Amino acid sequence: PSSYFDCVYAASKDPWSFQTSAYEAATYADTVAALGERRFARGFEIGCSIGVLTRLLAARCERLLAVDVNESALEAARRRCADLPHVELRRMAVPTEFAAGPLDLVVMSEVGYYWSLPDLERALLLAEAALVPGGVLLLVHWTPPVPDYPLRGDDVHDVALAHAGNGGPLRAVKGWRRETYRLDLLERVASSDAAPEGRASP
Repeated sequence: PSSYFDCVYAASKDPWSFQTSAYEAATYADTVAALGERRFARGFEIGCSIGVLTRLLAARCERLLAVDVNESALEAARRRCADLPHVELRRMAVPTEFAAGPLDLVVMSEVGYYWSLPDLERALLLAEAALVPGGVLLLVHWTPPVPDYPLRGDDVHDVALAHAGNGGPLRAVKGWRRETYRLDLLERVASSDAAPEGRASP
């Protein structure tokens, strides 16, 4: 629930050390690298927190909607991105709410393990529906278990890849594992091309 994050941000303005953590810096570098040189017409970042990754994604997007459930985090993100008029920061509780399509980039970074399994599955379906053919869903998550979280990072990625392997319009394009986190990139294909494909290592 959003009250969990209200408590977290009441205790610290940067509770996960997004600005200073070597772990966060590594995941951000991997996230941007996974996108290659591509630019995106309209991106959607779920769980933007204080906006550190948002600035990096903004450099790849013509328009970017970044959302979070916590208003104090969003205030910090708005200050951080004040010079980026193409970035919109909005309070939103995914999957109860979701960005309207068409989208060509959806980023779920360090957010999927806060959901229940049904909510994760709903979020994946909503992302799939909002993405245009050729659009991508990028997932990055911490993999060691955290007692507070409903799911593990591996659960999030395994569910997403199983969803992509069921013959729907999402297919796994690339994915890799580091010591404490995992990244997977899925692409939405045209319905006639929706046969699942194997994953490629970087």
